[in-house]
Amino acid sequence: MIVPGFTGIAMNYAVLGSIILALNQMIIREEAIWRGFVILAAVPPAVAVIPFTGFLNGNVTFSLIASIGAYLGALIITPLMAFGFLGTSFIDPVKLLTIMVELIILPLILSRILLWTRADVRIDPIKGAITNWSFFIVVYTVVGLNREVFLGQPLSLLPVAAIAIASTFLLGWIIESVGDLFHIDPRTVSSLVLLGTLKNYGLAAGLSLTLFSRQTALPATVSTIFLIVYIIWLGFKKRWK
Repeated sequence: MIVPGFTGIAMNYAVLGSIILALNQMIIREEAIWRGFVILAAVPPAVAVIPFTGFLNGNVTFSLIASIGAYLGALIITPLMAFGFLGTSFIDPVKLLTIMVELIILPLILSRILLWTRADVRIDPIKGAITNWSFFIVVYTVVGLNREVFLGQPLSLLPVAAIAIASTFLLGWIIESVGDLFHIDPRTVSSLVLLGTLKNYGLAAGLSLTLFSRQTALPATVSTIFLIVYIIWLGFKKRWK
């Protein structure tokens, strides 16, 4: 379990987080959006990595252990990155830790309770619908809060969209190419692609809205939209193969 756990941390932070921070530094000039990408780079991988791994016939066990490792690592890495790049003068440490408890620790505890009580068996037939509605709630809320920008200033979102595309489509292609080069099991490669391209955009949006402003949540919002497009693309790609 140690290797997949540390692999999840490496793919999510060393690979994806570093790419987001580098592109953010090169492209973004508006401070609020710059902060939003820092928050995005600091959060763990998307919870949807696990169901999407099953959808793409990837290594679900590997994705599960890697995601758990990344989330446990996030309890230390996320605050360190937030304070290191944004400073304690901009972030209330108590508020940040409270949000992380609510959105990381409590869900982990609840997941154990579902397993212990066997409630997961009853939920299994509707887990797809739960995932879809969860995406809807996050996208609807954050897009709605920034509707003025989407409707009135769409061109201002081009730099944000460029980073979202590069950190999903382009980075995913690079990870897949490297996996093929080193003859890694295709199912594991699918897991690595998802771990190395998808962030927890809901958590990033929640942190941005709570700690800063609606505009700071734009990177998470736009990235969520491209996440959906990216998963659809991976689904079509899988069928072609």
